[in-house]
Amino acid sequence: MSLVETLRYALDLGHRRAPVLIPGDPFDPSLEPDVAIVPAAVLVAVVDRPVPTVILTLRTDTVTRHAGQIAFPGGRLDPGDDDAVAAALREAEEEIGLPRGEVEIIGVADRYRTITGYEVTPVVGVIPPDLAFVAQPSEVAAIFEAPLHYLLEPDHQHIRTMMWRGYQRSFYEIDYEGRRIWGATAAMIVNLGRRLELAA
Repeated sequence: MSLVETLRYALDLGHRRAPVLIPGDPFDPSLEPDVAIVPAAVLVAVVDRPVPTVILTLRTDTVTRHAGQIAFPGGRLDPGDDDAVAAALREAEEEIGLPRGEVEIIGVADRYRTITGYEVTPVVGVIPPDLAFVAQPSEVAAIFEAPLHYLLEPDHQHIRTMMWRGYQRSFYEIDYEGRRIWGATAAMIVNLGRRLELAA
């Protein structure tokens, strides 16, 4: 089977199962009393290579939220977006110059609620290799690829703890070649691995 067929079958079969997932961060409205739940979407762009990889971005130090962190391309749903898929494709085009016509959509994975009030839908798609990306300079400091199998391997997914606004928080962290993938991005990777692992 092609990569598209393999992932589509695995995700479809996975949605018929009931893995133990991470629903989201322990959102505490008292920490951010004016924040409502905001729908958002990210694009999990899998590159069709002999060893498939995933596109990730390093956010600039100047963005308002999650500065300097590694993330999938994505953001909140805008009024003009029909759904999460449309939002993920639009954001990827804006952030890294990925033409939406180059993305073959596989499906959507499990939503994840962040501590900052976003409910994020991961949209899984396959893209051809060696596209010329262009980072949106105010948001994206770097664009890189990490092997899909490496990210989904449970042995690479570690639980860490830290103090945040006076509370001890637990979160997942994945280290790839010295790059620290953590928080919501790591949790969505863990969930995707659990979903697809059952389909293997």
